[in-house]
Amino acid sequence: MRLRFSNGQRSQSMVEFAIVAPVLLLLLFGIVDFGRAIYIYATINQAANEGARTAIRASALLPTNSDVETAVKRHAVDVSLANPCPNGPVVAGQTPPANQGWLYITEPDAPPAVETLTPTLENAPGGQTWANATGGCSATNPAHDHAPLQVTIRYNFVPITPLIQQVTASHIVLSASATYKTEY
Repeated sequence: MRLRFSNGQRSQSMVEFAIVAPVLLLLLFGIVDFGRAIYIYATINQAANEGARTAIRASALLPTNSDVETAVKRHAVDVSLANPCPNGPVVAGQTPPANQGWLYITEPDAPPAVETLTPTLENAPGGQTWANATGGCSATNPAHDHAPLQVTIRYNFVPITPLIQQVTASHIVLSASATYKTEY
């Protein structure tokens, strides 16, 4: 026995598909965006740990900010990172450009304001030269005597799904940090 579909039944299935297709596509692209966010978070978390390990190691030539930045970028292959003020301030209200991140090497829980050079300021690896505050960046004072250093990466994740972009105002800031005590 053969089943015959009338034009009315075909039209009904097209209407049902037209109703269900946007929901399925949103779900599919939402899963892709979620996977991208998890991948980027895992990448910047690993990169922050490797940067902190580089910043604290004791050797004949103590590490500098550029050594830490190189180590972080070597482990964050698919992530675009910049270093506007490597030693702070870490301002929570400022977001990096779309799909880019900022790298900071500071003392733990760095204040959001520009810091001046003081004896208590230890916000750079030990091989870094001392410097006064310039522009909007904090002063640089090398860590010593087993002071803790924190490497922080703030990444502005922009979803590829337009509806999710609108809901999240085109950015989700992912942040990862690692804090270790210096070996010198």
